[in-house]
Amino acid sequence: MPKKNPNKPVWHLLPSIPLPVPYGARLVENGVQFSLFSRHATRVWLMLFNNPDDAQPRAEIELTPERNRVGDIWHVHVQDAKPGDCYLYRMDGKPPKGHANLYDPRQWLLDPYAQCVAGQKKWGDMDGLSAGHKIKSGTAFPKGVIVRDEFDWSDDVTPNHALADTVIYELHLRGFTAHESSNVEHRGTYRGLIEKIPYLQELGITAVELLPVQEFNEMEFFLENMARCDLKNFWGYSTLAFFAPNGRYSSSGVYGQQLAEFKELVIALHRAGIEVILDVVFNHTGEAGDHGPAYSFRGIDNPVYYMMEEKGRHYANYSGCGNTINSNHPVVRDFVMSCLRYWTLHMHVDGFRFDLASVLARDTDGKLLPNPPLIEHIAEDPALRHTKLIAEAWDAVGTYHVGSFPSARWSEWNGRYRDDVRRFWAGEKGMLGPLATRIAGSSDLYTKDETPLKSINFITSHDGFTLADLVSYEQKHNEANGENNRDGDPRNLSKNYGVEGPTNDARTNSIRRRQQKNFLATLMLSQGVPMIVAGDEFSRTQRGNNNAYCQDNEISWINWNLLWENAALFNFVQELVLFRAAHPALRRAKFFDGEKQGHSQSDIRWFGPDGRDIDWQNGQTLACLINGRREFTGAAEDDDHIFIAFNAAEHNTSLHLPHPPGQPWQLALTTQEIPPHVQHHFAVEARSVNVLISAKTHS
Repeated sequence: MPKKNPNKPVWHLLPSIPLPVPYGARLVENGVQFSLFSRHATRVWLMLFNNPDDAQPRAEIELTPERNRVGDIWHVHVQDAKPGDCYLYRMDGKPPKGHANLYDPRQWLLDPYAQCVAGQKKWGDMDGLSAGHKIKSGTAFPKGVIVRDEFDWSDDVTPNHALADTVIYELHLRGFTAHESSNVEHRGTYRGLIEKIPYLQELGITAVELLPVQEFNEMEFFLENMARCDLKNFWGYSTLAFFAPNGRYSSSGVYGQQLAEFKELVIALHRAGIEVILDVVFNHTGEAGDHGPAYSFRGIDNPVYYMMEEKGRHYANYSGCGNTINSNHPVVRDFVMSCLRYWTLHMHVDGFRFDLASVLARDTDGKLLPNPPLIEHIAEDPALRHTKLIAEAWDAVGTYHVGSFPSARWSEWNGRYRDDVRRFWAGEKGMLGPLATRIAGSSDLYTKDETPLKSINFITSHDGFTLADLVSYEQKHNEANGENNRDGDPRNLSKNYGVEGPTNDARTNSIRRRQQKNFLATLMLSQGVPMIVAGDEFSRTQRGNNNAYCQDNEISWINWNLLWENAALFNFVQELVLFRAAHPALRRAKFFDGEKQGHSQSDIRWFGPDGRDIDWQNGQTLACLINGRREFTGAAEDDDHIFIAFNAAEHNTSLHLPHPPGQPWQLALTTQEIPPHVQHHFAVEARSVNVLISAKTHS
């Protein structure tokens, strides 16, 4: 009979029942309750650590099916566990017949419901997860942290901006302040963004859309490919822990401090009247494909969490990233819903943008569903009713749901808006009709929903050229990514105006500056919800790289010196944001009816140049008159009447101004270097946007 070890601690386990929601490690009276789902596990061990750097647990507790399992829920109540402790699991099991057995009792596993993860101590830590691609255990393996969540939200008031009034600003949390020119104390962190809030207020946006801030491993390329070992997963679209804010974005520590620091960011933005939208990745995880690492889901219940091909031995890959989350499996659906509710109720975020959201419309076999349960559940969930829901309505295998995403509650990234506006300003013929449709809110796509607010309008996003590069490069230049320039979309609908990349030619630079203004003016004057990418308001460049997912350097970081160099563009964007906010006629909740009732009763009228009919096939000049009367806009009061002229031609032209419906016409905005003289015969310069208002008459 073995002798008892007098130095081995005695762990006090209390009677345990699984908590209904949520799973994870939750503080309860007399200790911590641990709950974990696994249908196919046969043995489960809970490991407890004093410190995140410990190579071995201080205690390991085996959970038995007789005492610690109800249905598919494994649970234990540990009296001696406390906040600040770290924990992991080990598991063994038997998958369904035909499925590859990925259970490995030597593999440490992260709790999918962990609220904080302690791994690398700082961003890019070479001693952390970078120690190996398929690490099974040891000091470098990320560990869940037991946290006491006592943040004081008592004075938080969510802005709850109407969708019609929203202007979205997409930014990368680290890249926004990582450059030394940001002049913040805590560069690349949650607090660094807090320091930049006055700038966001000055710009006038109403919501920030943060690229992924849930825990991911930026060092995943290290040792995977030595030719690319200096690159990082900068964007973060490889989630490891969906409930946990990224620890390396914290300036105060990674052992639980990141939870409080993220909340400090949210409450600071809310105090400034700015909402927080998270870019979430529920289409795949950071465990990659067939030969990827195991961090969590793969070793806990692979056939439940992931879509598998018919024989069950290989991952289905609708995400283009090696695996696909089995999002419409009832268990996984509950996981996603719990995660969204957590970020909404406990972290006070205001909305979500769903990466490759069309994946969420697939059943467990990968087939597209007409009424996907998860998408409907998100739309109808009581806790999420006031959150903004935005779909990137496509996936990596050709599904394109723009205009047909299966939920009226969701808005969509309107990729057709981006492409049509780019084509128009690139000078393509036959684009007047598509331009008019996009400016008017894309009724061809969203007629069944009867609102242009379904459309999230954008010219650029994190994925693709910046606005400055859109008018400076006709070819992508992604050589720095180490993929021989094969990555990134080759179809950019861009123009360089005679020179590829930077130039000292004054005429070329003048055209480029004006075209940036034209794009931004078109965006802010269109019906729908505009989204600007951080830095486009002052000509940020990525040097022609249109897929900078792995560039944690000056290619991706915002160089704030450009703000001073391009102050005129920044000031113009400020004017646009203010102009949009001041005119409800630009923020309609319903589509235009057009000229059905005669000119005097039209909510919008269209004009060609020189008083001629519009040449929809070959023309490059288009103007519209938007009626500002409240019976058309839906606002409480009359608005000014707005006349907008778009000229993509390389030559000057003229327009006959219609009779002003209110006060005489006045110039409100122009992208011309020399403002036009307002008269009945209105001169319009090449490649320009001009906005005039006829002020409302007061009775």
